Amino acid sequence: MLKRLAVICALLFFCPALALSEAFPSTYAAKASAPVVFRNATLLTGDGQRLDNADIYIANGAVQWLGEGEVAPDAMVVDATDRWITPGLIDVHSHLGVYPSPGVAAHSDGNEATAPVTAEVWAEHSIWPQDPGFTRALAGGVTAMQILPGSANLFGGRGVTLKNVPSTSYQGMKFPDAPYGLKMACGENPKRVYGNRNQAPSTRMGNVAAYRNAWIRAQRYMADWDRYNAAVKDAENTDPDNESSASVASAMLTNTPPKRDLELETLAGALRGDILVHMHCYRADEMLTILDMAEEFGYQVGTFHHGVEAYKVADALAANGVCGALWADWWGFKIEAYDGIQENIALVDRPEGGCAIVHSDSEEGIQRLNQEAAKAMLRGNRAGLDIPPERAIRWITSNAAKSLGIDGQTGTLRPGMMADLVLWNQDPFSVYAKPLQVYIDGALHFDRDDPALQPQSDFELGQLLGVSP
Repeated sequence: MLKRLAVICALLFFCPALALSEAFPSTYAAKASAPVVFRNATLLTGDGQRLDNADIYIANGAVQWLGEGEVAPDAMVVDATDRWITPGLIDVHSHLGVYPSPGVAAHSDGNEATAPVTAEVWAEHSIWPQDPGFTRALAGGVTAMQILPGSANLFGGRGVTLKNVPSTSYQGMKFPDAPYGLKMACGENPKRVYGNRNQAPSTRMGNVAAYRNAWIRAQRYMADWDRYNAAVKDAENTDPDNESSASVASAMLTNTPPKRDLELETLAGALRGDILVHMHCYRADEMLTILDMAEEFGYQVGTFHHGVEAYKVADALAANGVCGALWADWWGFKIEAYDGIQENIALVDRPEGGCAIVHSDSEEGIQRLNQEAAKAMLRGNRAGLDIPPERAIRWITSNAAKSLGIDGQTGTLRPGMMADLVLWNQDPFSVYAKPLQVYIDGALHFDRDDPALQPQSDFELGQLLGVSP
């Protein structure tokens, strides 16, 4: 069967059934680690639970148990009395590596601002792994993040989820098996960028028309490939001993594959649900328009980012299974960001099925996601919403993991999950909280008391000047 299929594919010059391996695959490998048991900690598990004076055991890169259980004889014991443990923090909206430090023109690689639709570009191809921002984020407890293109374009390209580990290449940081994200943007940014060049779109109605035209092209592309793949499958199932096989093969020769298009390939992936849609959008009315458009073309909006007015449509977001990745208190820096309130995150989190997330969009904010979440928790509590730490921690752990499609692997502390966790000196929602240790896949990557476990970017190390003997 495979031999016959290979012959047919050779005749057609292409065969998806015998496609090459994934482009730019992850080469991440977890660092070797010894088992560790933490004793007498306060655990915020990320799934709504708080466990006081509890133990947690990690080994072989995964959480083994919480509460009590067997421990390997060689396990390291950490006295976590008066300490708190949370899942590793996750930032769903970062531009580290594509807008790295220092912020110079040579490093401005986050916006391919040459056309309003650039779905063909992948943010990972701009990532500079030496960005010092990665190590700063690690010191803040961030173990994973999504790196997105900027918001100059209607379709900015693919985002990528990374493990926050040192690496020579971005592929050594890629979170294994994490789905890609598609960055989209509505509102002021794309219409300003292209309107200033006397190009379309220059209005919000131009934005929507351009989205719809792109989705129509993607639908046609997807249908063309579906027809072609069906024909290949029919040929595969043809009996080679049947006298009609020659005529079938002859017919197949006229059924050449559609021309591959990287832009439409990404958009078709979003339509199929293989690529998650992440939408920069501020205004409530525009979010509702985007939800209507998603229904028209049959795709799922995964997360609205920034969403300063998300509180106005919190019920609609929950009903449609859409997360809101939001700031605690950024507002007013442009007209579409004017109608913000500091209770936004708490109100998006309130409806049944609500999915609120604290994101950074900042090389500085990513260093203190816990404090940003604390501000949102404070405002929610002052509004009478009763948000305890075990609920708020989800905004920077499990809800973020859900948004990125990795919630089956990380974001919560339960048996079998990746041992991505942070040991804090105290309640992580205190302004005085500091990560003492940060573990990724069970390996200790940051230790505040050990300079050898405070990694530095190669860029920061500088050059050693050789001295002649």
